[in-house]
Amino acid sequence: MSLIHEIALTSINGIGDITAKILLNYCESAENIFNTPKQLLIKIPGIGSKIADAIKQKKNFKEEEKQIQCIEKNQINPIFFTNPAYPKRLKHCLDAPIMLYSKGSANLNASKIISIVGTRNATEYGKQACNNLINDLKNWGNLLIVSGLAYGIDIHTHKLCLINNIPTVGVLAHGLDRIYPPQHTNIGEEMITQNGGGLLTEFQYGNKPEREYFPKRNRIIAGIADATIVIEAGEKGGALITADLANGYNRDVFAFPGRYNDDYSKGCHQLIQANKAALITKASDIAYFLGWETEHKFPEQLSLSLNLSKEEEFILAIIKNKPLISIDELAHISKYTLSKIAPILLELEIRGVIQNRPGKIYQTN
Repeated sequence: MSLIHEIALTSINGIGDITAKILLNYCESAENIFNTPKQLLIKIPGIGSKIADAIKQKKNFKEEEKQIQCIEKNQINPIFFTNPAYPKRLKHCLDAPIMLYSKGSANLNASKIISIVGTRNATEYGKQACNNLINDLKNWGNLLIVSGLAYGIDIHTHKLCLINNIPTVGVLAHGLDRIYPPQHTNIGEEMITQNGGGLLTEFQYGNKPEREYFPKRNRIIAGIADATIVIEAGEKGGALITADLANGYNRDVFAFPGRYNDDYSKGCHQLIQANKAALITKASDIAYFLGWETEHKFPEQLSLSLNLSKEEEFILAIIKNKPLISIDELAHISKYTLSKIAPILLELEIRGVIQNRPGKIYQTN
């Protein structure tokens, strides 16, 4: 029954992603939200009588039952916000979707995830830059590359990933009953069958692509990754929106430069000039900025001579048990306050035992 309630929560007028998370924080599950008396719902901060009434009036779950039938028939994976499979990086974005739907075998919590976006009018220069980047990135293990399956740089990225056996995920602005644009259907279907690849959306089965859905799609592309890379962008467009969103989520943004008078490099130049993106020309630049070059180079014998305090050993043990963990999750597991954890993490980072990834995500070296 819980899946019915999870889907229903996304369908109630007045309940967006942020309000849904407030409700979950107090009620712990979607099913509990619907079973909580109105007088208690009203007492939750930000939940007035109008929203409480909308929840209590939801008694017919026929539409949700239809969705579940479509999910089962089409082998769709529903990923609710509290599901351990939910993308951990995206979870730390305030406006992250409360529900995701995926097809394929992608690990949305891979240790390395980057998003690549750009103009729909890709030039030969942009395509070549993308070719060189993907060709070099294939040498890095456990990597997932995300884009939007749109014309131009997006679809070129997905095609190159398939050729180079790099897992790739396309984020859609519609339900999983279709692929838009339809010209990319074959590529999308190949991504689903690719080992570690797939398609991802927040929209229910049957939702058509609407104009306002594309900016919403972009926040997933920006939030699910460690970094967003812009390869060619005009002065306006979806690529710049995605870059701004990534900046707002405190994620790294990188941009390829072009010739000074190229229209489709103006957006990249704007990002670099405004210090909203770091200039890159090759994959090793990304590896350097994200700390990939130092991964797995920490000698094990060194850890024996670190003389860590019991508190440092305790926090390090927690981080070792999880490939990626946020400072909030560390506080929850350890029962330490954030003010107590922060200096411990800093000390471990200084000693080279752990890495501080974008978004205050930690992992061992």
